Amino acid sequence: MKSTDYKELLVWQKSIELVKFIYLILTNFPKDERYNIIDQIKRAAISVPSNIAEGQSREYTKDFIHFLFISRGSLAELETQFIISKELGMINENLLEDILIRTKEINKMIGGLIDYLRKSLKK
Repeated sequence: MKSTDYKELLVWQKSIELVKFIYLILTNFPKDERYNIIDQIKRAAISVPSNIAEGQSREYTKDFIHFLFISRGSLAELETQFIISKELGMINENLLEDILIRTKEINKMIGGLIDYLRKSLKK
C-alpha cells in the first residue's frame, strides 16, 4: 500500500469532491454563522481528505489505519453538523439526504480500506 500516492486513492478523491460540494452549500448559509457552524463544518470536511493523506504518508500501516479512523470521526462530525443545520432551517431535507448519501459512501470506502490494511498486517 505504501507505494500508492494518496492522490490516487479513490476515497481521497471522493472526499475532495465532498469538500468542494460543501463549500458551495455553505455560500447559502446565513452570514452571521460564519464563525460558528460554517467554520466548524469546513474544519470537519477538510479533515477527511487531510487525514487520509497524512495517514497514507506515514511509515507504518497501523498509523494509516489510525488516521483513517480519524477521517471517519470527521465524517460523523460533519453529518451531525448538517443534521443540526437542517433542524435550524439552514438546509432542507433533500440537501441533507444528499450530504448523508455522500458521507455514507465515503465512510464505506474508508471501512473497506481499513479492512484491507488490517488483512495486509496479518500476512
